[in-house]
Amino acid sequence: MNTEPEKPSVQDTATNPMDLTEEEATRYDRQMRLWGIEAQQRMRNATILVVKLGGVATEAIKNVVLAGIGKLIIVDDENVREEDLGAGFFFRDSDVGRKRLDAAKSRIESLNPLVTVETITENSASNEEWLESVVKTVDLVCVTDWNRDGLIRINDLCRKYNKPFYAGGTYGLYGYIFCDLLEHEYLSPDRTVPKEQAKTVKTTMNYSSLSSALTYRWTALTKRKAKELNPAPLFAILGKHPCVWQFQSTHGYLPDDSTLADDLEKISNSILTQADVNKQVLPAIPRNVVESFATTAAHEFSPICAIVGGMLAQDILKALGGRDAPIANFFVFDGTIGGGTVCRLDMP
Repeated sequence: MNTEPEKPSVQDTATNPMDLTEEEATRYDRQMRLWGIEAQQRMRNATILVVKLGGVATEAIKNVVLAGIGKLIIVDDENVREEDLGAGFFFRDSDVGRKRLDAAKSRIESLNPLVTVETITENSASNEEWLESVVKTVDLVCVTDWNRDGLIRINDLCRKYNKPFYAGGTYGLYGYIFCDLLEHEYLSPDRTVPKEQAKTVKTTMNYSSLSSALTYRWTALTKRKAKELNPAPLFAILGKHPCVWQFQSTHGYLPDDSTLADDLEKISNSILTQADVNKQVLPAIPRNVVESFATTAAHEFSPICAIVGGMLAQDILKALGGRDAPIANFFVFDGTIGGGTVCRLDMP
C-alpha cells in the first residue's frame, strides 16, 4: 500500500540503531567478509531516499537492496511507458500505463525480504515542505535523472540537515554521478607501512555542494590532465552553465533532434570560455560529442544505465560503510569509448 505524502512513515534509523539478526548475519556473511561487520551494520541501519525510478535508479536500487540496507523510500509519480521497458527491468509489457512504483514495488521487495521498501506515487519531490520533512529523517538522498535547478535545490536542502547527497543520470551514450558527502570520514589503507604490516587509517574528505562545483574554473588544466579527464563530455553535461542542463532549463525538455546540434554547440563552447579552459587544451567541444547529445540525450540505453547505476550503488554503499574513498566528486562515463573519469571539482 502506498504512503500518502502528507504522512510519511519514516523513521530515523541513525538514532535508533539495531544489531544484525541471525538471519541477516547468515544472508550477508559473504559480503561481511569483504567489508566487515561494522560496515554491514551501518548499511543495515541506513534509510535511503531515492527520487525518480528511471534506468539508473533501477540498477542502483537492485544493488543497494541486495547489499542489505535497512530501508528504501522511493518517490516517483510517473506511469510506465513503453520506452521504460528497455532499462527498467522491474517493469513488464503489461505494466505500461500503471504507476511505475505500483508495478515495481513487489519486485524490488522480492530481491531481499529483509529490506523495508516504501513507495510514494505522488509528486512529492516538488513539495518543499514534504521533502524537507523526509530529508530530515533519512540517512542519504539519491536523485536521478533530474534537472539542474532541482538538483541544486535538493542538495542545498540536504546540506541544511547534514545529509549526504548523490545525483546521477544518463543522456544517451553518456552518464554522470555527482556526490556531496559533506565532511566524510572513511578507512583507507596506510601506504606508509610495509604490506606485511597492513593497517587502515582514518581519512577525511571535505566535499563541495553542486552549486559550488558548477562554478569551478579550469584555468590550470594542462594537456596531460585533459587527456586523463576527457573533459569534452564533462562540459557537454556539466560546467558552469551545463550544456544539456542549460538546454533543458531553457526549453523544458531534453534534445532529441540532430537539428539542435548547433544550439548545443554554441552553449557548450560558451561554457569553455566561462570556465577559463585553455584553448590549447580544448579549443571546442568535438562536433561528434555534440551531435550524440543532440540525438540521444532524451533516451535511455540499458548498458549505459547498468554501468552508471552500478557505479552509483557501489559508491553509496562505500559511503555508508565508511570503507575506502568514495567518488570525489564527479564521475562522467563516455559510452562511445567505454570508459569513465573522475573529476575533482571545487574540492580542497
